[in-house]
Amino acid sequence: MTAYVFLDRDGTLVEDPAGYVHRIDDYALRPHTGEGLAELRHAGFRFAILTNQSGIGRGYYTQTDFERFQAHLLRDLRRFGVEIDATFFCPHLPTAGCECRKPRTGLLDQARAVLDVDLAHSWVIGDSEADIALAESAGCRSVQIRASPGNESEAPCAVRATYRAAHLGEAARLILGRPRD
Repeated sequence: MTAYVFLDRDGTLVEDPAGYVHRIDDYALRPHTGEGLAELRHAGFRFAILTNQSGIGRGYYTQTDFERFQAHLLRDLRRFGVEIDATFFCPHLPTAGCECRKPRTGLLDQARAVLDVDLAHSWVIGDSEADIALAESAGCRSVQIRASPGNESEAPCAVRATYRAAHLGEAARLILGRPRD
């Protein structure tokens, strides 16, 4: 079994200042993301992305748009020697009541069905309460990343993350027990 870091996408890996990021023209990797993931990879962690994408259900963009943006992100992360094993996404509206929308564990259940996941040694990194609540429900530890600039209005998280970090580089150091800069 393998220790995974389950990553939220929008606001955690990529900037998401206005919500519903899906155009490659708007793509921006968050600072320290590639370096932080490379540190975690070097320590033996594997990666999967778990992301709510209600913009598909709202008709703001298509699944093809999502896949194109996702492929661009994965190519960019390879520059840092980082491979993402799989991406799991929920295209449904928040009111749909589906099991795959975070904080429900459906996306993580999908990941466990196809990946050799050791949940006891895995982590969830995300910027929202839904990400942290998912980690708590699944018995994983978590790091809450500060929201993207322009998206700071999100309410404080009622569920307590294992750690809080400014960016993914800091999150990696916290997970690995290394001192902060």
